[in-house]
Amino acid sequence: MKFDSSPIVAIATPAGRGGVGVIRISGKNIDSLIKTLFGKTALQPRRASYLPFKSADGSIIDQGLALYFKAPHSYTGEDVLELQAHGGTMVMQMLLARCLEAGAAIGLRLAEPGEFTRRAFMNDKLDLAQAEAVADLIDASTEAAVRSASRSLSGVFSKSIHELVAQITNLRLLVEATLDFPEEAIDFFQKTDAGEQLVNIQAALDAVFTQAAQGALLREGLNVVLAGPPNVGKSSLLNALAGADVAIVTPIAGTTRDKVMETIQIEGVPVNLIDTAGIRSSDDAGDEVERIGIERTWNELGRADVILHLLDADRGPTRTDEEIADGFPEGVPVIRVWNKIDLSGHKPAVDVMEGLSSVYLSSYEKTGIDLLRAELLRIAGWQPSGESLYLARERHLIALKNAHEHLDLAVARAAENDQALDLFAEELRLMQEQLSSITGAVSSDDLLGMIFSRFCIGK
Repeated sequence: MKFDSSPIVAIATPAGRGGVGVIRISGKNIDSLIKTLFGKTALQPRRASYLPFKSADGSIIDQGLALYFKAPHSYTGEDVLELQAHGGTMVMQMLLARCLEAGAAIGLRLAEPGEFTRRAFMNDKLDLAQAEAVADLIDASTEAAVRSASRSLSGVFSKSIHELVAQITNLRLLVEATLDFPEEAIDFFQKTDAGEQLVNIQAALDAVFTQAAQGALLREGLNVVLAGPPNVGKSSLLNALAGADVAIVTPIAGTTRDKVMETIQIEGVPVNLIDTAGIRSSDDAGDEVERIGIERTWNELGRADVILHLLDADRGPTRTDEEIADGFPEGVPVIRVWNKIDLSGHKPAVDVMEGLSSVYLSSYEKTGIDLLRAELLRIAGWQPSGESLYLARERHLIALKNAHEHLDLAVARAAENDQALDLFAEELRLMQEQLSSITGAVSSDDLLGMIFSRFCIGK
């Protein structure tokens, strides 16, 4: 998204009917626009003024509040004008058209998605991680996600990154100074205690990554696919986990023909449950509809974060069960769920052997369901952390992983002692660059365009 400093305007509230609608304008020196809209009426910065909003011919469109924020004391760091009127669709459109008409002389144009927040970033009101948190706060679907996004917006995540960068910078200064004076390079790692500094940096980086990974889980949620042969209780388990009759349950095998989705929360983590058609060989499939349903089941399994492989605890494992398990995509965690323990006599339990989790439960009696919920979170890597989390994105995790790789290489260079001091310095530089990309201290125009284009218009 190419940066254009022209004044911008947009409807900042969702489309549709509402008690209040907001028009937002941002740009440099918009005093002339204010005069055109309101005549001699002066707007005091940061004070609400109740005014009529008039058309060019003087007829009143609506009456409402005008709020003026003088740069740099505004969301974008520019002059900002907000008009609060009644939230009718036509009222908002008429006010927007009037603003564009009145602002034609100063080049006022419609804002692009995310352009207000991008200007806040460009004017150092927010860093990139905070700017992304604005969109995450709007999109948050759980209380935990709201709190974590709010922490990111307040700068908690950015502060952790800045502290890491400061540690690396201090070490880089020592290295660069030594490289400038080669005679001082002898016993550099011993004299500067660089090894201990690397240990401290590694511990800090690990802590940041752990919290970021937890935050990413809050943001993205967990896609959990229920799979197994027909009539093993997948739909019953979906209903038990959801606490409602989401899927149709009958004794007839193959009731579910297409996927059924339901989103629940487990300790604040969004979990997207996906019930699928029972899997059996195409030769045994009843009709074309069931064959299509089975094909869609395999497609969903390929996109799963966790697979719940349902088996009949009363019947025990079958060849079909093993064939299904053999077809699961590699690298996706699988929990074997032994359902119908009310018939088999098993007690609710969790059994973990050689990395394979088995949960014994009864979806009919709803026993063992809490054990499955806890095991889902454990498999996903969730650890309750109170209020310490901040929301993170996949790009943040990638940058942190890349930074860790450069740190590992720096540690390896340190083991070679002073003969690899220049290579050690380079790995530190690359590590710092990866971390700085999170807050936007190092960023490309393509990255900025991709991030802000996903915002809603008016934000």
